[in-house]
Amino acid sequence: MLPSFRNAGEQRSHEADATPCSRPVRVSELSRVNRDARVSCGADAGHADRRREAGREIVSRSVSETLAVPSRFNGPLESGNGGYCSGVIASFLEGATEVSLRRPVPLETTLDVVREADGSVRVFNGEVLVAEARSAPEFDVEVPEPVRPQEARLAAARYRGLSDGLFSRCFVCGRARADAFGVFAGAVEGRQLVASPWTPPSWTVGAAGRVLPEFVWAVLDCPTYFALYMNGELPMSVLARLTARINAPITAGEEHVVIAWPIETDGRKRHAGSAVVSPDGEALAVARALLIEPRAG
Repeated sequence: MLPSFRNAGEQRSHEADATPCSRPVRVSELSRVNRDARVSCGADAGHADRRREAGREIVSRSVSETLAVPSRFNGPLESGNGGYCSGVIASFLEGATEVSLRRPVPLETTLDVVREADGSVRVFNGEVLVAEARSAPEFDVEVPEPVRPQEARLAAARYRGLSDGLFSRCFVCGRARADAFGVFAGAVEGRQLVASPWTPPSWTVGAAGRVLPEFVWAVLDCPTYFALYMNGELPMSVLARLTARINAPITAGEEHVVIAWPIETDGRKRHAGSAVVSPDGEALAVARALLIEPRAG
């Protein structure tokens, strides 16, 4: 769900400022900073950039691209929502994209975006690798039969997220946040999946008149956790990878249904799928998430 440990029982004694911005913070203004600066500023795209990772030297081509995640798009209070951050990073590529989160993405911090010779993208906070992304044209996931809007509303009443704690102010699924998306994915009766209605607010729309991809990625993320842990305790789990594809434009102000379902479990690794579905049952966006439970002790 997020690029940090999720523990439904963990509490926080402090919270972020809940005062809404006087003007919605647009991703195009703050999250992607001068994506074409490598051309307009005459940056030397062939200059070698050497960084160290896990004891080995990585040689990359330097480019003048950066990103920053506004604080209002948090998951935990002190880092970005994993799906949102993945969507922002994915915007540097085209089509279906696989994003691997190596560390929690810090808020209000300028991060370097480095394009590798193989077409992949790496994101650094100074010398520290935060995330990696690559195009995934082969990506496919089988989507279950759609959930009707009324069924999704009933399922949302079964949402298991807490009203306090580390994730209670997540901008997608936080119960304690008035301006959250309200994606409260609960169990659908008689089916092995969770669902929630979602009506994108007008401020999520970009210049093209459609909901910006990073917000779609955000709502594809959070429900996967609750699909994997539909019963019993809500253990710690970490979002390691999110792969997504947007099939068609998503319209603000129109009620959609977000669904998520478990796919497989391999030891501590858990896989889940998710989709944003139109009112008439079309899968407008699909994703597959890998969550990993930390080792005991």
